[in-house]
Amino acid sequence: MISSDVAVVGGGIVGLATAYQLNRTLPNCRVVVLEKEDHVGQHQTGHNSGVLHSGIYYKPGSLKATNCREGKRLMEDFCASENIPFEICGKVIVAVGESDLPALERIYERGVANGVVCERIDKARLAELEPYASGIQAIHVPEAGIVDYKEVCRRLAQRIREAGGEVLTSAKVSKIVRAGGKAVLTTESGQEVEARQIVNCAGLQCDRVTAMGGVKPDAKIVPFRGEYFKLKPEAERLCNNLIYPVPDPAFPFLGVHFTRMIEGGVECGPNAVLAFGREAYRKTDFNASDFFETLGYSGFRKLAFKYWKTGLGEMWRSASKKAFVKALSRLVPDIREEHLEPAPSGIRAQAVLPDGSMVDDFLIQEADQVVNVNNAPSPAATASLNIGKTIVERLVPRLT
Repeated sequence: MISSDVAVVGGGIVGLATAYQLNRTLPNCRVVVLEKEDHVGQHQTGHNSGVLHSGIYYKPGSLKATNCREGKRLMEDFCASENIPFEICGKVIVAVGESDLPALERIYERGVANGVVCERIDKARLAELEPYASGIQAIHVPEAGIVDYKEVCRRLAQRIREAGGEVLTSAKVSKIVRAGGKAVLTTESGQEVEARQIVNCAGLQCDRVTAMGGVKPDAKIVPFRGEYFKLKPEAERLCNNLIYPVPDPAFPFLGVHFTRMIEGGVECGPNAVLAFGREAYRKTDFNASDFFETLGYSGFRKLAFKYWKTGLGEMWRSASKKAFVKALSRLVPDIREEHLEPAPSGIRAQAVLPDGSMVDDFLIQEADQVVNVNNAPSPAATASLNIGKTIVERLVPRLT
């Protein structure tokens, strides 16, 4: 049995950032990270678009807003000190028509309130920044950027190990027993880890780990697959940096957009369709247990009933490349089907409440001996180092 002070379940960027910050705050704290895959950062972290978000979208005072702003600064400092590739390239949020202008103004007001460097720009200035983008107005966010989050995960794991912590891979937690001020986590291979405190950063599996630890989760994870295309090299001229639409205020998704990647190339997407499994990255992937659990959840059924029309539109864009291109062409009219080739999909672990509403902020649920991160979608990667600090602040009184 491995003895530790804190066991972190999940080796994505939030779990690794938490362990890293714990070692920095309490150098003598024994930390063990348990990751079910054979490498860290294999799910949400390894499938996201690599954007350093500014915090412009989020309600002032929310966990997303406060953690994103400080987390972005910490992430930039970490990448600079570790020589991890990142670039502050800027983005535009584009109002295609008059109907987008009220929402664009609200986003701008939130940006100002959150301390984001941003400005309203006209059509001429937009054409200077993104010559192929179509819009009547936009917000320019010069401090947005791009980064390699997979490399961030690898470096965090390295630093945790160097500080005396352990990062165990192929270590899927199958059982948690809490008793007598301690907890014992057992993996599928039979390995046991004893800990004084548990931090659950299991992402797509976080609600299940929460229940495994004896706490009823406030929400259930519903997996939404985000499908992407990438521009062929001859079409990359259509996007200089990051081009985003004005998002639908009813949804915690940002709409299909264009993202230049730090390793090269430009991704286009994502849509948001129900995945047929929590790790069903391909359209043909199907996990019966996951799928029927989702269908059986009253919160999902209420969500689907309320937004069935939007859901059908997302499914149509999934089935039809032509429809996907039509959505992209609102931002960049010159885009054509022949410009695109398929790119890997990602899955968003979206927490849905029993009343059918989607949790729009980070959700951290505490109990004796355990801190559960039960909703950490975008901008969690950007915010991860500050989310880690926030969790550590809650752990320190329990450990000292």
